[in-house]
Amino acid sequence: MPTIPVMNGAGTLTRHADFASRYISARHVDIWCPPAYGLVPEIRYPVIYLHDGQNLFDPASSFIGVDWGLDAAMRRVMHDARLPGAILVGIWNSPLRLREYLPDTPLRNPDARELRAEFVREAGEEPLSDAYLRFLIEELKPFVDATYRTLPESAHTSIMGSSMGGLISLYALLEHPEIFGGAGCLSTHWPIGREALVDALGTALPGAGRHRLYFDFGTETLDATYEPYQQRMDEWLRKAGYEAGRDWVTRKWVGAEHSERAWRARVHIPLEFLLRR
Repeated sequence: MPTIPVMNGAGTLTRHADFASRYISARHVDIWCPPAYGLVPEIRYPVIYLHDGQNLFDPASSFIGVDWGLDAAMRRVMHDARLPGAILVGIWNSPLRLREYLPDTPLRNPDARELRAEFVREAGEEPLSDAYLRFLIEELKPFVDATYRTLPESAHTSIMGSSMGGLISLYALLEHPEIFGGAGCLSTHWPIGREALVDALGTALPGAGRHRLYFDFGTETLDATYEPYQQRMDEWLRKAGYEAGRDWVTRKWVGAEHSERAWRARVHIPLEFLLRR
């Protein structure tokens, strides 16, 4: 597996090209380490795993030519919140993104049978999200923990994404609460599963107190359809005992669209929420 340094300076970004898996197709994995990583060898860092990795660090590979500016956002959090930062793991998506990011188990419920059949008709085949999670849990995380100076415990391991990446981030925490202590779900694409998916995920929430969940949505373009679904999820969070502002946050961004440009403008907020303990 080639290892290609693609940027140095304010932190170091390394590309693990064509990272192989037994479960999903090979893809690039970009890993950013904070500026002090190579200077202070005794420090170990939290880790945040992020989907749609090609959109995070480099505008040349990003979907609309605007990346999240994730490294700059993390440096901002480190400066403003006086936090040591985190190792950021950007997992590139594949042509099977929709199938890999759609939560599978909730669509196996009897009341979601029609919804699952609808998805299979549109996507061509069954969801692959369980295979994607096996890649994360059994292959990628062990590699990251063995190769980098991480804090491997769940309290220091989070997962984040936008749109469908928000769905798979929440699903990852629900399926593996012993691995992921936090999830950042930006502009979560609830409509693909409608109320049935929201309710199935809501009933599977782990008990409050050991996990942190961040949700947000805008009010323009695709995000304009999200608020009723998010409000429904918020009710499930309250029922599960999550306290707003402490272990759960939902933010509404008036005027924000569904794009990397919008997520770039606010990604520092979920980063700080997930890292501040």
